[in-house]
Parts: sequence; structure tokens; C-alpha cells
Amino acid sequence: MKTKLTEMLGIRYPIVQGGMQWVGYAELASAVSNAGGLGIITALTQPTPEDLRKEIARCREMTDKPFGVNMTILPTIKPPPYAEYMQVIFESGIKIVETAGNNPRDFAPRFKEKGITILHKCTSVRHALSAEKHGVDVISIDGFECAGHPGEDDVPNLILIPAAVRAVKIPVIASGGIADGYQMAACLTLGAQGINMGTRFMCTKEAPIHDNVKQALVGADERSTNLIFRTMRNTSRVFKNRISDEVVAMEKKGAAFEEVKHLVAGARGKVAMKDGNVHDGIVSAGMVIGLIKDVPSCQERIVRECREALAAAGRMAA
Repeated sequence: MKTKLTEMLGIRYPIVQGGMQWVGYAELASAVSNAGGLGIITALTQPTPEDLRKEIARCREMTDKPFGVNMTILPTIKPPPYAEYMQVIFESGIKIVETAGNNPRDFAPRFKEKGITILHKCTSVRHALSAEKHGVDVISIDGFECAGHPGEDDVPNLILIPAAVRAVKIPVIASGGIADGYQMAACLTLGAQGINMGTRFMCTKEAPIHDNVKQALVGADERSTNLIFRTMRNTSRVFKNRISDEVVAMEKKGAAFEEVKHLVAGARGKVAMKDGNVHDGIVSAGMVIGLIKDVPSCQERIVRECREALAAAGRMAA
């Protein structure tokens, strides 16, 4: 398939694996790249910058295709050494970076100096316009359906994708709520140059997380997510389990972040993903789990489905 995205990134299909905490390891990134998409290693999943260096080298042993690194920069109580992680990205010769979080004006110039292509995740048209102004190369527009942080505007992708495409001059990737080739075809017809999938890639054979987590998502429906941190205007969409139910209940009673911090700790979520105790930590998941009913390989069916859908639409138009 040929789009502006495939040409820019040197990939066969316009499919990007989202950078996911505790999921974006070399095993998954290399599998997606080998299948013709763009695999992504999640920088902050690695405990130290030196561990990121080793993970990048490990991924290169598994694929000779392009892959990128996700760098999410958010205000936190104890921020990680972002500058050191970025230096490892530079020294490792990475040429594609997916960024999210803070305004890219704070970091885009450094990436551009190194000739790195920047895919920046946004949840609104105004943020997409700002990111374009500050030099990013591709906008990954994240609708309200998405896992993780959907922003505070609550705009779903059927509106957000064409609105972003009309507003910016650089390529747009559709992100959030996509699990199959039929949805991919819809995104392309709305003007996107490719898609970004996270939750779907969690439910693949190559995803390095416990099978209990995959099966819990497969067995869920489109109502099986919670929005946490809603009252704190830092909304995050996660799998509906005992922990996220408790956080929502506490927020309804006016709880502050300090009161729920022990429940949402990243270390706790990491253990849940690794050991398969799906109710013991926060697990990011999008509404698209309602469409995910199996655990295939990364190489299976999505491109075929997309072509079938586009051909069917063409026949209807004819």
C-alpha cells in the first residue's frame, strides 16, 4: 500500500504500533515491523536510559526493518531523566520517534537537528495545529475512544479525523478505536494517511504480556472501560476492573490524586500485566476491546480486510 506515511517512513503498510507502557518491548516492535508496519519501542518502559540502549540493540537483532521509539513527556512528581533517554535515542541512530504529552516546542528542535521524523500524538485539532507549527512531521490524532489519555474534549474519531485532516498540511494518522481492516479503510477514506493501533496489538501472539490480560480484553465488550482521573482533568481510559472501579468510586466522593495514588501506581500495573492478575492494577485499554475477539499474529488479515472494504465501497459507488 502506498500513502504519504509509507513513503516517509519506508514501511510497506501504513500501520503504526502505538507506544504502550509495559507492552512496547522489542518482541512486539520487531514483529510489527517484520509484518510491514512500524513497530515502536516505549522508552519509559525501560527502567534506565542504558536499558533503552540495550532494548534498541535487541530489536535490531530481531528485524532489519524500520522501527521507532515512543517518548512520552508528561509533568510528573518525579520526572524521569528525559534528556538522557533522548541522548540514547540520538546515539542509537533512531530515525523515527513517536512523541506525546507536552507541547513539542520543548523537544522537537532537538529531534529535528538529528534528522529524526516526529510522529506527535494529539487529542484535538488546536493541539495538532500547534504541533505542526513547531515542526513535527506527522500528526497522530487520538479520538475519545482511545486507550490512555483521550484529552478533555470528548471528540470521537468520526469527527476528529476529518477535522484534523482539513486543518493541517502534514500527514495525519488515525489513532484510537481501530482493530481491523474495515476500520482502517474507513480512516483512509476520511483522509488519514495511516492508522495507529495499541489495544489491538496488545491482543496478539507477539505482545509480551500475560495471556490472562489478553483473554480478559478478548472477553470484554465496548462498555468494559472506565474513565479515571476525570475529576482531575487528566482523563485516562482503562480496562474496567476492581482497581479502576474503586478509583472511579473514590473520585465520585471527591478524592484527590494523593488518595488514589497507591491504586494507580505504574509499578502495580506492570506486575498485573506480567503476572496476569488483571484486577490488581491499572491496564490501559480502548473501547475497541468490544471488537477484539481473538489473539492473532501481527501478520494476519488487517491489510486484506482493508483492501476488501475499499473494493466493496468502490463497487457501491460504481
